[in-house]
Amino acid sequence: MNSFRGSISNVYSNQYIILFTLAGFLTISAMVALVLGSYKISLSEVIFGEISELSETVLFQIRAPRVIFSMFAGASLALSGACLQGLFRNPLADPGLIGVSAGAALGAASIIVIGSSSTPSFLLSPYMVPMGAILGSSGVIFLLYTLTKGFESQGISYMLLAGIAINALVGVCIGILTYISNDAELRGLTFWTMGSFGGVTWPLVLPAIIVISINLFWIFKFSRSLDILQLGESEAYRLGVDVKKLKFAIIISSAMIVGISVSLSGMIGFVGLVIPHLVRMMGGVNNNYVLPASAILGASLMVVSDLVSRVVIQPAELPIGLITSALGSPFFLWLILKIKKYEH
Repeated sequence: MNSFRGSISNVYSNQYIILFTLAGFLTISAMVALVLGSYKISLSEVIFGEISELSETVLFQIRAPRVIFSMFAGASLALSGACLQGLFRNPLADPGLIGVSAGAALGAASIIVIGSSSTPSFLLSPYMVPMGAILGSSGVIFLLYTLTKGFESQGISYMLLAGIAINALVGVCIGILTYISNDAELRGLTFWTMGSFGGVTWPLVLPAIIVISINLFWIFKFSRSLDILQLGESEAYRLGVDVKKLKFAIIISSAMIVGISVSLSGMIGFVGLVIPHLVRMMGGVNNNYVLPASAILGASLMVVSDLVSRVVIQPAELPIGLITSALGSPFFLWLILKIKKYEH
């Protein structure tokens, strides 16, 4: 018994070490991302307050909102991926699985293609595309809620099938919008679907950060329930977990943070799929560790990916979705091969 308790204590100690290490890596990544780019800023000048007016503008008005929001977007995508993998008990689940990301893409695409031609110019603002994306993701949530009769009809498998159908339908709608768009609209739509943090500003970022922060901390309290759910829905009911409430809370929270993140950054793939698996490989599967570690590592990955997108072809920028897909797709293939190996 003492040896068992000792092994459990060692696991928790290792997990705390990993969390502190990831937090340190995130801090360093954010500091580097603030000073590096097409216009380089000396870190010593920032520390000692000897920064020029131009450098101050670049640092605080352009890079700071970009770096901060990339942290929150990465944390949102990774945390929602970890929650959905636990909720669906499916290692290949990610935020796009239930159609929320696709719904946000449809809302943004509708504003880019239809809104620019049908809306008076004085009504167009930086909030139009984000609002369209949020409305699109909200519409998908409402549709899912209706189809699954409050997220309870026929369990998780029914919800997954509904998500697949919604993704297919949204793909058709986006294809139609792409077909009817002119050259300028097509270019805007293409860049938005590849993802970028280039358009974020403080007025856009601050409301998003507040909503995302509230949802992030709210999700953390369901870590124990997600652990129990791995035993199965019926067993979780017997152990006192309100599975319907858990489904509702996880899906609504994940949809909100993903919808808000996608609304400002565009489509960014593989973060919600890859990060939770890396975290579990490093330190274990209990969600008290997996959820915060996924959020921190997701934030770090997004900051680093955004930095790479800014410096690799200066002064131009690569879409950040290309960076995350280039990193995530090989890992996804390796994961499939690993699962296949274990099955045999």
